[in-house]
Amino acid sequence: MFKGHPKGLFVLALANMGERFGYYTMLAIFVLFMQAKFGFSADTTSTIFGIFLAAVYFLPLFGGLLADKVLGYGKTITLGIVVMFIGYFLLAIPTGTGTGAIVMMFGALLLIAMGTGCFKGNLQALVGNLYDNPKYSTKRDLAFSIFYMCINIGAFFAPSAAEGVSNYFLGKNGFTYNAEIPALSHQLTNGTITPEGMEQFTKLAAQQGHSGADLAAFGTQYVDALSQSYNYGFGVACLSLIVSMLIFLGFRKLYKAADKTEKQKAKEGSTETLKELTPEQTKDRLVALGLVFAVVIFFWMSFHQNGLTMTWFARDYTVKAVSGLDRFGFSLLTLIPFAVGFYGILNIFQSKESRSKLVAALVAVAGLALAWWAYANFPAEMAITPQIFQQFNAYFIVLLTPITVAFFGWLAKRGKEPLAPRKIGIGMVIAALGFVVLAVGSMGLPAPSALKATGGVSQMLVSPNWLISTYLVLTVAELFLSPMGISFVSKVAPPKYKGLAQGGWLAATAIGNYLVAVIGYLWEAIDLWMLWGILVACCLVSAAFLFTMMKRLEKTTSEA
Repeated sequence: MFKGHPKGLFVLALANMGERFGYYTMLAIFVLFMQAKFGFSADTTSTIFGIFLAAVYFLPLFGGLLADKVLGYGKTITLGIVVMFIGYFLLAIPTGTGTGAIVMMFGALLLIAMGTGCFKGNLQALVGNLYDNPKYSTKRDLAFSIFYMCINIGAFFAPSAAEGVSNYFLGKNGFTYNAEIPALSHQLTNGTITPEGMEQFTKLAAQQGHSGADLAAFGTQYVDALSQSYNYGFGVACLSLIVSMLIFLGFRKLYKAADKTEKQKAKEGSTETLKELTPEQTKDRLVALGLVFAVVIFFWMSFHQNGLTMTWFARDYTVKAVSGLDRFGFSLLTLIPFAVGFYGILNIFQSKESRSKLVAALVAVAGLALAWWAYANFPAEMAITPQIFQQFNAYFIVLLTPITVAFFGWLAKRGKEPLAPRKIGIGMVIAALGFVVLAVGSMGLPAPSALKATGGVSQMLVSPNWLISTYLVLTVAELFLSPMGISFVSKVAPPKYKGLAQGGWLAATAIGNYLVAVIGYLWEAIDLWMLWGILVACCLVSAAFLFTMMKRLEKTTSEA
């Protein structure tokens, strides 16, 4: 899987992994931060979250233009890291709750989005350039799978980092995490709390060690401490960007040859410029890209519910502590050695030499044994927080990527591997199945609108396995769609518009991310199973549209 690739791939993948670790650490707690600190409603939170995600994925369109026409890839990426750092730094500064704090938060979000716009698409374009070399061209899809897996290694550790930092600083103030307290505190401050809510607030305050009559003061102290703990969690992103910058600049020589736009090649009189396309060929490729972009909008609208409505589901409808075998998935002490053992098992089958098979077997046994030992020493019950569920998608990506790569390789040897557009269509159908799982798990649960009076948390709590199972199915869908989509764009994009095309992919993602907010608006308007049912319908309809255009898309892909 990792053999035969240019070394520059691993430099770019590691640089991206560092940046994504910081981004997903921030994203894991961002929605919780806004509602806890400012008391924003579901609609307001959804709007801010949707616009921010849209900006993060739309601005690479302009970042691609900046690289293609002015600065080149490397300088634009470096600029992006610097701008992102400033944004995360501002977000990490504890503030009050007034207008100035809100303006500062919006400024930080704008800088993060602008920096990401310069960074993300252009880094992907650099990876694609590495595989324009005929020596590596057959490994393009595999390269983007590796690249995508590294993104998710960073994303996997992010929720645990966010949880660890926020829990540590919250604990230093003498508190433990409770999802109901911030909402009830804001209701008390605004004079909208009900007698039932006041009774619940008094009970929760006592559990936190508060014995006085001034519940308003307790609520303010708790919200301030929780908000500050989230600020420090955002600070993790600053550290990760420093590491990302060191990797990107320190090993530049390994990807330097690919750091040239078509404009720069022409200026240097390079003979490595790609073949010229006829206007008709350019048009066909742009139309193919546009059709795929239109479909993936609905995938990202559904998928990125993980940071909004699925986080609310984890907070309001999922158990707050786990016992028995459920504990296995909520600690790095089990998940990391299990992944090592899992890769050891895979290497047993992939290795050709007896010695390599033996080493792989020893690694597998050691990893699985360590995971079981850690599990056996867990306390009988473990508390969990809503943000930790976001680790499962990334973890499943890391585990399943070599399996999907092997599966597609097996199909390729038999001449049956589907082209990227068909993989994307299959991914949309699988995504629909993921939300079917969550819809079934939501049957019989009270609607979110019925929970507002008592802090928004249901008395009927479901197993965490409903969310985990949904993440597993969505991960399979993502592996069919996202790395294949990036590779498709890299392959089909007209040579003079590589950065712009990657920006276009991300702009389509941006539209989907903005539409995330639409589902958030429905959170308090309809039953939960209906909410997930809307996402099922969106995925199936967009898949049907793509399959009607499949012959045209596959023809363009084959000719690229």
